[in-house]
Amino acid sequence: QLYNNSNNKKKGKKKMKLIIKKSILLEALLNTSKAISQKNLIPILTGIKFDLKKEGLYLYASDSDISIRSFIDKDEIVKIEETGSVVIGGKYIVEIVKKLPESNIVIEVLDGYNMIISASDGEDLNNKIEFNLNGINPSEFPNLDLEESKNPIVIDPITFKTIINQTSFATSLSETRPILTGINFKLEGKNLQVIATDSYRLAKKVIELNDSYDNSFDIVIPGKNLLELSRIIEDDKENIQLHIFSNKILFKYKNILFLSRLISGTYPVSSDIIPTEFSINVNISYSNLFNMIDRASLLTSDKDKNIIRLDLNDKELIISSNSPEIGKVENKISVINDGSISISFSSKYMLDAIRSFYTDNIIICMNNDNSPIIIKGDGDSSLIQLVLPIKTY
Repeated sequence: QLYNNSNNKKKGKKKMKLIIKKSILLEALLNTSKAISQKNLIPILTGIKFDLKKEGLYLYASDSDISIRSFIDKDEIVKIEETGSVVIGGKYIVEIVKKLPESNIVIEVLDGYNMIISASDGEDLNNKIEFNLNGINPSEFPNLDLEESKNPIVIDPITFKTIINQTSFATSLSETRPILTGINFKLEGKNLQVIATDSYRLAKKVIELNDSYDNSFDIVIPGKNLLELSRIIEDDKENIQLHIFSNKILFKYKNILFLSRLISGTYPVSSDIIPTEFSINVNISYSNLFNMIDRASLLTSDKDKNIIRLDLNDKELIISSNSPEIGKVENKISVINDGSISISFSSKYMLDAIRSFYTDNIIICMNNDNSPIIIKGDGDSSLIQLVLPIKTY
C-alpha cells in the first residue's frame, strides 16, 4: 500500500531504523529470497527476517529444503539509527525495493511490526515514495542452525559452478526415487567425484582439489538446491567452503551462508555402469555433431522420446530421424573410423550431454547397440557423459 502521509511514522514507537543504498540491499534480498518457497503454507516461512545489529544487517529466509543468511556489514550501511528485528513478506519487500529509484532507502519498523520503506525520487526531496507493510513478530521465525565445521572443504567458485553445470541436468525430476533427484559428491583425499543420473543417462565429473582432506565423505545433495546456489555464485576469486554434517551441508561464500538438507540413502555405483573399453571411438567436431543432432531432433516428438538414429561405417557418420506423422531427415559427415554400428538414442539427452563440454572436439565411444554410449571431450578426461541407447523394435 502506498502512503503519502508521513504522519504514519509518529503512530508507534520505533523498533528498528536504518538508511541503506538500494543496490546493496537489493543484492542481499535477491540472494536471500532464493530460500523462500512459493508453495509454503506457513506464513512465517514466506517472509525474510531482518535482524539489524550494531555490526550490520542480517537477512534470513528458509523453507523445508534450504536456509540462507546474507549479511551486510555496517560499513556498507549509510546509517544505523536503531537496532531491532522483524519478519516481512519476502515477495513484497523484494518487488518494492526493485521498483524504488536508485537512491538511499529508509527502513523503519514501528510497534506492531509495521515496516515503513521510503525513498526520494530524483533530486527533489519532496518527491517522496513510501510503502507501509505489515510485518510479523521475529520470535516466530525458526532458529536456523548455521554452525560451521572445523575442517571445511575449499573449492574455487568457477570450478564449483562448472561442476553443477556439467552434472545437474542429468538428475531425475521424479520423486519416485528421491536419491536420483540429488547429485552425489564423493571425496577421498584430493579426489572429488561428482555424479548425477536419472537411470537413463549419467554425468560424471572428477576434479583434483588443491588440498588433501582426511575427512572423506559420500553425500547426496538435492540438485535443485545446488542450482539455486550456483545462481548466487559469481565468477570471482573468493572460494566456497563446504561444511559437511550427517544430514546437512553448509556452503559459505562471501557474506552468504547457504544451508541445504542432504538426501539419505545409497547412491548407485557408477563403476558398474560405465564401460572402460570400447570397440568404436569416433572423434568429431563439437559443432558438427551438435548441429546434426539438433537438426534431426526437429522431426521427433516427445511421445516417441525424441528418438534419432546414428549409423556409422568406415567412411561416414549418418544422423537421421523418421517420423511417420511428420517426415524424415538425414545428415551425413565424413569420418575416419574402424568399426560400424547402428544405434538409436534420445536427441534431448544427447544434446544435453554434448552441451556440457567446453572442447572443440567430442569423442563418441560405443561397443554395440545394447551398450551405453559414452561421450568425452577431446583432451578433457575430467568429464564423462553416458546416454543409454533406445531399442526401436
